[in-house]
Amino acid sequence: MHKEQVIVVTGAAGMIGSGTVRHLNDRGFANLLLVDDLKTGEKWKNLVGKQFIDLLSRHQIFDWLQGRDSEVSAIIHLGACSDTMETRADYLLENNFRFSIRLAEWALFHNKRFIYASSAATYGDGSRGFSDNESQLQELRPINMYAFSKHLVDLWMQREGVLGRVVGLKYFNVFGPNEYHKAHMASMVMKMTQIVQNEGMIRLYKSNEPLRFADGEQVRDFLYLKDAVKMTCLFLETSFWNVGGIYNIGSGRATSWNALARSLFHALQKKENIHYIDMPTQLQRQYQNYTCADMKKFQSLQHFDAAPVHEAVCEYVQDFLLKDARW
Repeated sequence: MHKEQVIVVTGAAGMIGSGTVRHLNDRGFANLLLVDDLKTGEKWKNLVGKQFIDLLSRHQIFDWLQGRDSEVSAIIHLGACSDTMETRADYLLENNFRFSIRLAEWALFHNKRFIYASSAATYGDGSRGFSDNESQLQELRPINMYAFSKHLVDLWMQREGVLGRVVGLKYFNVFGPNEYHKAHMASMVMKMTQIVQNEGMIRLYKSNEPLRFADGEQVRDFLYLKDAVKMTCLFLETSFWNVGGIYNIGSGRATSWNALARSLFHALQKKENIHYIDMPTQLQRQYQNYTCADMKKFQSLQHFDAAPVHEAVCEYVQDFLLKDARW
């Protein structure tokens, strides 16, 4: 890619967005147009020390793009409401679905690289597996409105016959620096770090499927932020410019909550102290006891070894959380 051309990054002040900006800066890309709605929070701190040409609200992006097609090389669309508990369906349709389609239409019309964030939440309860085979998209059954809004984007790409010209990334459980602003949607690593420091213990949900999973042995595919952004930016490489489709972004490893908790106690140099509590009834209806990305498709493009969870947790806790630092 030509470094003098503009790369547009939406959701740029978020965790994955700001990490993507950091990674691009480290590789010599500073001609970045950042898009995010900062509002009154401290999300802006994720962009301190980073290089870019301008920072716009999502409400300004289409005015900025008008007549600038020759200046832009790619759009990395990471902006969305990612709250799985959000119930305002009309808002999610407008913010996550229609805005994404409008941006994709601009990129497709002008033949620009378009990389967008889908979500592993589109796989629903996991009973249909976690394969990023596009032929199975119609079979997926999301179990919350956030996931449905993401799924609709994937389905639109398929219906319009443009999946081969875009890249949709299904992120699994990404954790790491720059998530201080996420409140209740922050990773459990961040939440548990605060609890252990204050109370010396970690509470995990009892299993709601005891015949399949013991308490705390429910598993997730956890992926460190630094690995997530490396995998994302791979699709900007010249050799992958013509690659399109849906790709899982995960580690391909299933890690139990117990193992994650033990890694955290080790990182904090504290004695293990895990308590198990009842799962709220509301959560039981949409709780995933097992997630693990099928990474064969991604690995066929580029072999990639994600950092082991215990190493990633240690770095995140000791180099960032305990120092209140950002990446």
